[in-house]
Amino acid sequence: MDNQILTSFDRLKHISEATGRILKFCENVNEREFIENDMLNSSVLYQFIIIGEAIQYVDVDILKKYPYQWHLPRSFRNYAAHEYFGINLNQVYKTIREIIPDFKVLIDTIIENY
Repeated sequence: MDNQILTSFDRLKHISEATGRILKFCENVNEREFIENDMLNSSVLYQFIIIGEAIQYVDVDILKKYPYQWHLPRSFRNYAAHEYFGINLNQVYKTIREIIPDFKVLIDTIIENY
């Protein structure tokens, strides 16, 4: 995307792709496997960083239309990028299982309504 200005729509697509990757990477993976597989959990954390970074550039007026605590992905991005040794992988796994599927649906809904 050479010097192309990314739109909110582009950023939402990046978020959808990142959540899709997280779900794909962790499909059929139990918590122990996730925690013990450094390549897997590192890959997943990178996708969380993409989500948190991209969400910062989505127009606030778009996000306000949808009830969600939008500060959470941004906050986790900062935590993962700066406090990487303090990350609780059990909590990350729980987030993947309990939050990411619905979050992806929400992001995809926003894209559809864009």
